[in-house]
Amino acid sequence: MRRTTGKLLAVAAVAGVLAGATGGTALADPPVPPNAADIVGVGSHTTGPLFGQLSTDYNAYLAGLGDTTSPRLHSWDATGSSPITPKSGAPVIARPSTAGAGLTALDTVPNGVDFARVDRAPQTGDLSTDLFVAFAKDAVTWAAKSGGHAPANLTTAQLKGIYECTVTNWQQVDPALPPAAIKPFLPQAGSGTRTFFLRAVGGGGTPIYPGPCVTTGPQENQGTDPVLNDPDVVFPYSVGHYVGQVYGGHFTPTDAPGPLTVRNLNGLAPVAVPTGTINAAFAASAYGRVLYDVVRQADWNAGDTRATALRKIFANAGWICRSVTAQADVRSYGFLLLPAAACGSSTHI
Repeated sequence: MRRTTGKLLAVAAVAGVLAGATGGTALADPPVPPNAADIVGVGSHTTGPLFGQLSTDYNAYLAGLGDTTSPRLHSWDATGSSPITPKSGAPVIARPSTAGAGLTALDTVPNGVDFARVDRAPQTGDLSTDLFVAFAKDAVTWAAKSGGHAPANLTTAQLKGIYECTVTNWQQVDPALPPAAIKPFLPQAGSGTRTFFLRAVGGGGTPIYPGPCVTTGPQENQGTDPVLNDPDVVFPYSVGHYVGQVYGGHFTPTDAPGPLTVRNLNGLAPVAVPTGTINAAFAASAYGRVLYDVVRQADWNAGDTRATALRKIFANAGWICRSVTAQADVRSYGFLLLPAAACGSSTHI
């Protein structure tokens, strides 16, 4: 009989309790269209809940200073009703639900979107005029249904075979596993988690191309999607988002792991179960990634009120990198802090 590690069983137990719960920390769009001068973001679901919290806490920080004039911070969730009006005076747009869609909105709606939440590094096709500003560390692993047919561990080579459709049955992974067809899934196109995962599995920054057995579509990091409730499903998952859901209590009826548990990769556990954090060794592997907020370089360097507001929030000396409250938010939502010198550093294509 297939055996699982004690760590995997512990994580499965926590996730099982969570999957049966009816709610947790709610996601929240801005209560009304933000003011035209406010700093407004859209994009990746991976950091969407975190930025809802950061927005609340940053605006409370300004209020505590008696500051009634500085631009406020707002972040639109990746999921919810669509279309949206990002801020007062902006055009109505389809709600961006991925990092890619967030970047598109940043580049095409300059009077409505000031930053994009992005969970991958700059890549070919991005605009050289966009500046990727680092703020936290995450990792990506694979997930499968608790009690299903998947083993506790897969290697990069096995994942590559699964997603290229050369490994299609669990007995090709291990003859002791059931003779069942593997069902690989990927998040929707434009997902930063999807992009990063395919590159990590490909190795050396070269992405693999999913084979015909792969199904595309579920929102990243939402194990509650009914199509994933299958004993043979394999699905990429943000380790930080999972930690925030399971250990931080930041989940809703739809934004939760559901029956999925994150699994080991190349023999490394993604979660340090005793502390309920991303395993530092896993984050240091090829499956660790930096999370970014992307702004227009022209805005960042303009020297005007918007530039000042952007830098007060995102720069190395800004609120997200230096505030004890912001750092606590990052940890509570499952992510790792970057070294002090790296937070707020920037890069572009």
